[in-house]
Amino acid sequence: MSRPLGRRVIGVGLKMYLDHHDTLRWAHRLGGAVEGHPALADGSTTLVVLPTFPSLVEARTLIADKAVSIGAQNVAADDRGAFTGEVSGVELRQIGCEFVEIGHAERRRHFGEGDELLARKCEAAWRNGLVPIVCVGEQVRVGPDAAADECVRQLRAITGGGSSGKKLVVAYEPVWAIGASRPASNDHIRHVCAALRTSVDADAARVIYGGSARPGMLGELGGAVDGLFLGRSAHDVRAVAAVLDECLSQ
Repeated sequence: MSRPLGRRVIGVGLKMYLDHHDTLRWAHRLGGAVEGHPALADGSTTLVVLPTFPSLVEARTLIADKAVSIGAQNVAADDRGAFTGEVSGVELRQIGCEFVEIGHAERRRHFGEGDELLARKCEAAWRNGLVPIVCVGEQVRVGPDAAADECVRQLRAITGGGSSGKKLVVAYEPVWAIGASRPASNDHIRHVCAALRTSVDADAARVIYGGSARPGMLGELGGAVDGLFLGRSAHDVRAVAAVLDECLSQ
């Protein structure tokens, strides 16, 4: 990737909430809100935005010079061939993507993606110089030990235990907390993320939290996470700037 991975990583997943024109207006506002922010200027924080495929190129032109990275919400497991409707890691890298999201609960639920396919997508990302943002999370609310065991299992299945030295972002998103009114408890998040950290290369990987993530959480969690994966809260670009402010004090 063209920029080193910051000590803190803040992701913004736009899903399909915004259409193309809305996405570009949002990207323009975001650029104005974070331009020159010290957390980005000193390289300590990586901010990555993941719009839908049609908006990738134009959104990148609006934010690239603001020290904001662009990523895709999905990637094909293969680099080329007869795969109608797919987008390869080769193409994503060519148009300037640096990251790609893999394994979100909605991809599993709506499109039937399982660990075997997600492992192939993760390898495709690495093969093409993209940093995978690997989403893991338990389906239902369980205790922290059970949640940690399930998340570590998912992570190992997707990365194949071969992530040493490779840049990787692990996004802990308990499925039951995605889109909920409240995130998981701080103690629950700390416990699961501590287990995930033991399963990755601390020098090359970052562990972040998503699932109704919001401004203020970084301060509450202290050093338990390396960043946040924001969803609808980031539609207000002031929330993104507020989270970047928090990164400076962590």
